[in-house]
Amino acid sequence: MWHSGARPSVGSGLRYGCVVVYGSPVTSLDLALIGNGSIGALVDLNGAIVWCCFPRFDADPVFCSLLRGESPRDGLGGFTIELEETVRTEQQYLPDTPILVTRFYDEKGGGVEITDFCPRFEKEGDGGLFCPKLLVRQVRRIGGEPNIRVRINPAADYGCTKRSHTIGASHINYAGEPGLRLATDAPIEAIAAGTLFQIDETITLMFGLDEPVAKHGNVTSTAMEMLERTTAHWRDWVQSLNAPSDWRDAVVRAAITLQLNVYEPTGAIIAAITTSIPEAPNTERTWDYRYCWPRDACFVVNVLSRIGDVRATERYLAFLLDVADAADDSRLAPMYSIDGGPMPHEHEASCLVGYRGMGPVHIGNKASEQKQNDVYGEAVLSAEPLFGHSRARWAGDEALLARLELFGEYAAKLFDVPDAGLWELRGSARVHTFSSIMCWVACDRLARYADRLKLTDRAEYWRAKAAEIHDVVSRRSWNADLNAFTATMEGHSLDASLLLMPRLGFLNADDPGFIGTVAAIEGQLKQEDCIYRYIEADDFGHPENAFLVCTFWYIEALAAMGGDRREQARALFERVLAARNRHGLLAEDLDPRTLEQWGNFPQTYCMAGIVDCAIALAE
Repeated sequence: MWHSGARPSVGSGLRYGCVVVYGSPVTSLDLALIGNGSIGALVDLNGAIVWCCFPRFDADPVFCSLLRGESPRDGLGGFTIELEETVRTEQQYLPDTPILVTRFYDEKGGGVEITDFCPRFEKEGDGGLFCPKLLVRQVRRIGGEPNIRVRINPAADYGCTKRSHTIGASHINYAGEPGLRLATDAPIEAIAAGTLFQIDETITLMFGLDEPVAKHGNVTSTAMEMLERTTAHWRDWVQSLNAPSDWRDAVVRAAITLQLNVYEPTGAIIAAITTSIPEAPNTERTWDYRYCWPRDACFVVNVLSRIGDVRATERYLAFLLDVADAADDSRLAPMYSIDGGPMPHEHEASCLVGYRGMGPVHIGNKASEQKQNDVYGEAVLSAEPLFGHSRARWAGDEALLARLELFGEYAAKLFDVPDAGLWELRGSARVHTFSSIMCWVACDRLARYADRLKLTDRAEYWRAKAAEIHDVVSRRSWNADLNAFTATMEGHSLDASLLLMPRLGFLNADDPGFIGTVAAIEGQLKQEDCIYRYIEADDFGHPENAFLVCTFWYIEALAAMGGDRREQARALFERVLAARNRHGLLAEDLDPRTLEQWGNFPQTYCMAGIVDCAIALAE
């Protein structure tokens, strides 16, 4: 975001609100995300690509200096473009796009501008999207006689192996699986050797799968056409959204970021593009988030549909129904690989030391083996836009309802069965109130969908199931001593997910039970401006940092309560927005004392929370 408040124009008049001294160490998550739905990459303030997996989000990281514990200019897994004698840099997204522009200036007033993007635009003829597995880096001289150096050192086997390469007339091929290629009109020998060369006008670097990408061999003209069409695509998409006027830029940046986490080939939605960024300094909580959680995906499609994009809902739901159909009994798992195939066994990447040296780095996620009963409610809830959204092309019908009813039957059976819960506790199973409420959501929404289809018998059937669950939760999860609902049935501890009860429709925001629960959460889970998910010790001790989405849930709850609480929510929302990095992005966790971001990045839960709160406060 433009922290100066200035609104930039595109082209030579572009102004920058982010200025840093070049070469300063990047020790926080001040990174920008570029991507197109097929691949994604993180770029640091010095213009280095520090994380990018090929050929998809959950694959081997070709650029992995983010987790190698060293400068991307010095070691394996880096992709840098350096200006000789740089004294400062400027960096910013082009407005309403995920296209990143970085400018370098030298001591003599010379400089270069790097434009980083992944092509995404409509195919000619069939109406589909062209989202190649391709990184494009254009370098343009903006003054003086600049000398630059390109260092590219793609890795394999999670940072263990240097890829061998062969040099062609205008490309470098990198061996391995998959085979990769750098196509360029820059001096190829200088790039291969990592030596300086002078740039006169514009050069282009196109990195992707080992296949030709340039029309008639001209990479710069091809890239310019791709840039123009990609810019138009994103701005047309943003123009179609119904973003609230208050915090419009924050909402748009969040929406674009969410869209970049939707895997275009299948419709699966990842929780974050990274693995194993620790939730706090030197913690064992380092997990792989490059997979599709139905819970996280539900939040994403709900947010995107609320501001007018139902396509993500349609494609994700098709993905979810396909993986359910592939199971013998239509049971749902807590997470899926992005092609719907088997999840990898959780293990450690031995050659990656971790973010800032804080490992271990995990591949795969053992939580995929857990029982998490809330998933059935989220699966049914994800379909809600199709049963009432005017822009939906896939209208909810009896056939879709029948498929969703399979999830409802599981919800009705499992609502009071112990599970690992939404926080994926590895050491114990309990009857988690949130899981039970989501099972109620499954039955409640099925009744609503049946009502819309005028299927009276089915509506009455699901209303009866929902009423039974509501009664049990209301009795067994209420703690009179705390005057609050608790994290588990017959429990004595609190859980921030209970803040979602009004949003889910389980209780009204003015219900005395919810008001008491909010007060109890404020008394136990609130530290500084942040709400912790829980404070009791789990498998890895006590949580050290705040799980940031819980604070967004708190803001939304306060807004729903109205009155002075609404003004409190607005002020807190502004303070949380100020904790975003300079590009408007948020990681999973926040240190409430220093406001430093931790955890996998950028996290879809948190980016969705920005949109939800902006809508709640605008209503």
